[in-house]
Amino acid sequence: MKRREFLKKTGQAAALAAMAGDVVLINNGCQSGGKGKAIVTKADFEVAADPQFPKVALARNEDHARALGSALDAIGGISRFVKKGEKVLLKPNVAFDRVPEQAVNTNPVLVGEMVRQCRIAGASEILVTDNGPNNPVKTFSRCGLKQAVEQSGGKVLYLNASDFIEDNLKGKFITSWLVLRYTFEVDRLINMPIAKHHGLVYGTASMKNFFGAIGGIRDGLHDQIDQAIVDLAAYFRPTLTVVDATRVLMRAGPQGGSFDDVEIFDSVICSTDQVAADSRACEFLGLTGEGIKHVVLAAEQGLGQIDYRKAGYKEII
Repeated sequence: MKRREFLKKTGQAAALAAMAGDVVLINNGCQSGGKGKAIVTKADFEVAADPQFPKVALARNEDHARALGSALDAIGGISRFVKKGEKVLLKPNVAFDRVPEQAVNTNPVLVGEMVRQCRIAGASEILVTDNGPNNPVKTFSRCGLKQAVEQSGGKVLYLNASDFIEDNLKGKFITSWLVLRYTFEVDRLINMPIAKHHGLVYGTASMKNFFGAIGGIRDGLHDQIDQAIVDLAAYFRPTLTVVDATRVLMRAGPQGGSFDDVEIFDSVICSTDQVAADSRACEFLGLTGEGIKHVVLAAEQGLGQIDYRKAGYKEII
C-alpha cells in the first residue's frame, strides 16, 4: 500500500488517538513517551540535481508574480518540481498579524502565484499553512494570504493540536519533537519564507521558516537556536525554496511594525539549495552567509553551499 493511501485509511484512527491524548508515531526510533507504533516514513521531498540548471536564481520585477515565474523558469520550471496528480504543501511565513506592506509575512501575491503554478503542473491538491504565534484565522486574512490562496485554487489549513505528530528528527540538538503531520501526507514540500531581520539570528529566510512546521513549546529551542534551525532544515529538506525579497524588514524583526523599517527590492529567489538561498537572501540585509551562524553550521553539516555563486547562480533583471 502506498504511503498516502495508508495514511488516508488510517487517518480517522489517528485523529481519534490525537483527541484522546495519544501520540501517533511515524518513523522508526522515536524517543517519546507517546503511545503508538512506527508505521510509515516521511517522504524525501528533494528533486534530483540537474547540472543544466543553476541551484539559485534571482529575478527582479515590480510585477512580483512575474518575478517568481522568471526565477522558477531559470531553475527548470514548475514541471521539474510538481507532477500531475501530486499533493503539494506550501509553507509560507505567516507568523504575525501584519499587512503585506510591513514585510513580516510572505507576500500573498507570491503564494497565490505558486498555487497557480502548481495547478498548471496538475497538482491534485495544494495545501497552505503555518504555525505562527498569532491567531491564524485573523493573521491569514489580514496579510492577504487567505484570499490569494483560495482565489488561486489552494486550501488554507488552520492548525490545532491534532495536526502534529511526534517523530525523531535525529538532529544534533532536536531529537523527538512534534512535527506537522501533513508532511507525511503530501508528495511535495515548497518552502516560501520571507527574508527579514531577526533579533536572535540577525537574518532569517528559508531554514528558520521551518519553526512554523513544528509544534510544542518552541521557546525552549532558543537555547541552541542556530543548531535547532539546522536540525529542522536537515529534517524537512524541501522540494523547492522560494524566498520573498520583494519587501524586506531591515530592523525590528521578526515581528516588525513600522513601515519605515521596510525597504523595497522587488526580488524573488528560487533555489534547490537551502544554504545558498539563505546566503544570498541575507545580502539584502547587508549581511553575508559567513556572518550568519546557522548558515555556516548548515554548510558545515553538508546541507548546501554557502557560496551561492559556486552552487550555480543566475540573476534575471
